[in-house]
Amino acid sequence: MIEFQLNLYPPNSEKILTFAANKILHMNYLLIENLSKSYGEKLLFEDITFGIDKGQKVALVARNGAGKSSLLNIINQKDLPDNGKVVFRKDIHISYLPQNPEFDEDISVIDVLFNTDNKFLNAIRQYELALENLKKADNPANHKILEEAIHLVDTLNCWDYENKVKEILTRLQISDINQSMGTLSGGQRKKVALSKVLIEDADLLIMDEPTNHLDIVMIEWLEDYLKKQSLSLLLVTHDRYFLNNVCDSVIELDNGRIYHYHGDYNYFLEKKAERETIERQEIEKAKNTYRKELDWMRRMPKARTTKSQARIDSFYELQEKATKRIDDTKAELSIKTERIGGKILEMYNVSKKYVDKVLVNDFTYTFKKGERIGIVGKNGVGKTTFLNMITEKVMQDTGRIVKGQTISFGYYTQEGLTTHEDKRVIEIVREIAEVVRLDKGKEITASVFLNYFGFSHTLQYNYYSNLSGGERRRLFLLMTLMQNPNFLILDEPTNDLDLFTLMMLEDFLTQYQGCLLLVSHDRSFMDNLVDHIFVFEDNGVVKDYHSTYSEYMAVKLKKEKQLKLEAKKDEKPVEREKKVSNKPSYKQKQEYELLEKEIAELESEKEVLFARMNEGIADVKELTKASERIAVIMTSIDAKTNRWLELSEIIGD
Repeated sequence: MIEFQLNLYPPNSEKILTFAANKILHMNYLLIENLSKSYGEKLLFEDITFGIDKGQKVALVARNGAGKSSLLNIINQKDLPDNGKVVFRKDIHISYLPQNPEFDEDISVIDVLFNTDNKFLNAIRQYELALENLKKADNPANHKILEEAIHLVDTLNCWDYENKVKEILTRLQISDINQSMGTLSGGQRKKVALSKVLIEDADLLIMDEPTNHLDIVMIEWLEDYLKKQSLSLLLVTHDRYFLNNVCDSVIELDNGRIYHYHGDYNYFLEKKAERETIERQEIEKAKNTYRKELDWMRRMPKARTTKSQARIDSFYELQEKATKRIDDTKAELSIKTERIGGKILEMYNVSKKYVDKVLVNDFTYTFKKGERIGIVGKNGVGKTTFLNMITEKVMQDTGRIVKGQTISFGYYTQEGLTTHEDKRVIEIVREIAEVVRLDKGKEITASVFLNYFGFSHTLQYNYYSNLSGGERRRLFLLMTLMQNPNFLILDEPTNDLDLFTLMMLEDFLTQYQGCLLLVSHDRSFMDNLVDHIFVFEDNGVVKDYHSTYSEYMAVKLKKEKQLKLEAKKDEKPVEREKKVSNKPSYKQKQEYELLEKEIAELESEKEVLFARMNEGIADVKELTKASERIAVIMTSIDAKTNRWLELSEIIGD
C-alpha cells in the first residue's frame, strides 16, 4: 500500500482507520479519506472522502477556484493536504495527465514517451534505439545489440503493443518523435503528454482537461478509446458530451464538500437540481426559525443554565445554516449589439492556399442577419485562415469579400490578448468601457460584468502578469464581448472554462442578437448554439450542412455504414460449411494440412532471417526490412497456430 498522510487523528483511532482503509482497498484503486485543504483563510475543502473502484470511470466537476487542481495535485503527491490521507492500491500502475504539462525543453519526444517503467515500452524503445544506432554506425557491436533487442521484443510479444503505440501517435498526429520538446507549441505538448499516458497502459488514469487542443475527430477517437479500455479513470473536463459518453459516475466539489452521483452527466444535472431545491427549502425553513431565535438572543437571557447555553449553541449552528448561500446565478444578461444593416458579409469565389496546400477553394456565401454558423474540421484544414480572411488579417488569393458598412466584428482568437503594459485586470477592462450596455437601456459596471464570469473582486485587482494562461484567455473573451459587436467570431472559446462558466457563456450567447461564427471542438456547445455548420474537408472544400454537428455526424456515419454494406453486396458470397456432423469435412482436413505446411515454412523463413542477422547484414535498409519481416512472420505464425489448434480439436489428430 502506497500512502502519505499527516498525523491528524486521535491516537486511538489509528487502528480503526487502518482497518477500514484496508477493508475498502480490496475494491478501491484509490481512497481519499477525510481530506482537507486551505490556503490562508480560504477553505477549499474539508473532511472529504471518496474512492474509485476498479473499472470505474469518474468525472470530477467544480467551479473554477473550488479546488479541483489542488485536489488533483494532492492525489498526485505534488502538494500536501492539511489533514487526511490518499491511499493507492499498491499493485496498480497510475498515470497523470496535467492540464498544462511541463517538460525539459531539450529532451526529445521519444524520450518523453518512453520514459517509463513499462517493460513493453522499454523493450520497444531499446529496439528503436538499436535501429537508430545501427544507421549511425554499422558495426558488429550494434548488430549484436539489435539482435538482443529483437529477441527481447520477441520474447515479450511486443509487436501488437508497438502497433497500439503507432495507432495512438498517428491519431494524435505526432509524426516526428525525434524533435525536441522546446520546439513544440502548447497544443503539441499536450498531445505528447496525452500520448504518453495512453501508451503506458495504466490501471488508474487521472486526466485534467484531456480534450483541450484536440480537434473533434481526435476527441471522438479518444472518447471511443477510453470507453473500450478496462482501466479506472478520474477525469476533469468541460466537454459535456465527452463526460456523458465516457463516465459512469460524477463527483461534485461544491462549497468545500463532496457530492456523489452514480450516473452520467445528465443524471448529475437532474440530481444536482433536486439537491439544491431541497437545500433552498431547508435554508428558508432555517431562516424563519433563525428570526425567532435572533429575537431571543437580543433579549440576552440572564439565566446561564445548561438549557439556555445549549440553545445559544444551537443558535450559532442555525445562523450558519440560515446564512448559507447557494450560487444559482442564471444568465440573464443580454449585450446590446450595434445596429446591423441589410448587407452583412458577402464572399464571392474566395480561394486561399499556402505553398501547395489549398485551404479554401472557390467559396461563395452571403451571410444573413442573426445567422449562427458553426465551423468544424480537423486541425490544419484552414478554419482559422478562413476567419482571418473575413476579418482582413489575411488576404485571399482570389475572389472578393464585401463587408456591410454597419458591421462591427468582435474576434476572439486562440492567440489571446496581447498587452504591452502590466496593468490590473480592472484597469485593462475599463480602457474598453466603464459600463457594459445591455438590452432595454440597462447598464452594468465593468466590475459586475467581470464578477459575473468568475473574476472575483480580488482577482480584478490582480496584475495581468500574475494571471494563469486560462485566466488570460477568459479575460480576452470577456473583453471581446464587452465591445458590443454585431458580428461575433469565436475561435475555440471553451478552452480553460469550467462546466458552470461554460454553461453561463452558452446561455449568454443564446440571447446574443447579432451574427455568430463559432469554431469549437465542444460538440454540446456547438449543438446548442448554431443553426447550421460549415464543414471544412480536404483540398479546400467547404460544405454547408443545415443541421447540428451531432445530426451531421449521424448522417455521415449512416452513409459510411451504407457504403460498407453495398461494398459487401458486391463481394462474392463466402459459402459457409454446413455442420451436419461432428466429423471434420474434407475442406477442414485440407486446411489443417496446409496450415502445418505454412507454419513450417514461416518458421524456416524466420530462422533464416535470424541467422542472416546474426552473421551481420551490412546494409541498414536490408536489416530494417528483415526485422520488420520477422514481426510480420511472428504475427502470422500466432494466427495460423491458433487456427491449427482449433482444427486439431475437430480432427482429433
